[in-house]
Amino acid sequence: MKMELRNIEKSFGQKKVLENVSFSAEGGRALGFLGRNGAGKTTAIRIIMGIFLQDSGQVLVDGAPIAQSTARIGYMPEERGLYPKKKIWEQIVYIGELRGLTAPQSKKRAEFLLDKLEASEYIDKRLDTLSKGNQQKIQLAIALIHDPEIVILDEPFSGLDPINAAILKRTVEELVGYGKIVMFSSHQMGYVEEFCRDICILDKGAIVLSGDLDQIKKSYPRSRIRVVPAGVPEAFRERLKTAPFSNILEDVTEERGAFFLKLRAAKDKRALLAALSDFDVDSFLVLEPTLEEIFLEKAGNQNEAV
Repeated sequence: MKMELRNIEKSFGQKKVLENVSFSAEGGRALGFLGRNGAGKTTAIRIIMGIFLQDSGQVLVDGAPIAQSTARIGYMPEERGLYPKKKIWEQIVYIGELRGLTAPQSKKRAEFLLDKLEASEYIDKRLDTLSKGNQQKIQLAIALIHDPEIVILDEPFSGLDPINAAILKRTVEELVGYGKIVMFSSHQMGYVEEFCRDICILDKGAIVLSGDLDQIKKSYPRSRIRVVPAGVPEAFRERLKTAPFSNILEDVTEERGAFFLKLRAAKDKRALLAALSDFDVDSFLVLEPTLEEIFLEKAGNQNEAV
């Protein structure tokens, strides 16, 4: 299954919010949908869900316009929208019925999901008696109640402790493994980098970068090297100040016994290896940019979006 946004345009009054937005998300490959606050992510998500109508462009699923009446989309919003005074099972069953399930089907599905999320003990509790992390798990269960084909998760790990984060991570991995289309919107770049094979960065309503994350990283110059010497760090540090190292290194930093070397040119890796042949080296690693560094480069050095 494949979902595509093609040339989506959206304005509110005189303000253009989305401009020629095109990207795709494939089943079995989680997409990290990224952008600063106000970049247009929520508007794009609401267009996918049929809450907003685009001014122009198309949302396609497997090449055909998305049918909002039959599309199974599960959405976990950043701002939770459940009823604090209602019992958990009542809310899940109600939402399940709205999604086309019978009450018994919804109850059975709720029991299955809550067990998977290690939240079965809360099924008869009121929502407002639960911690924020457990409320988040209930919100996810409701998003998945109708076994959606497209799953959109907006800041799903916000405020979770490590144990609940691990449970949620396992669930996301299963969704991807089942071939679901998973869109993952978050400012926590570590989680996005862990789950997402593809990314799409939106800035001020326009796509500034999209594609396979591994390929994007490989497109950057391979000029940063991490070296851990086996010998005395002081001797290694002093040697880096002399030729031939001084001829090929632009910058050197050190952290906990590891040296981070910035080459003047990526092609100098071979010369660096040759220069290191006189040393006993425990580790030599070419560093790729992190997703956070890529995001800051593409969307972090401009005026705040509104």
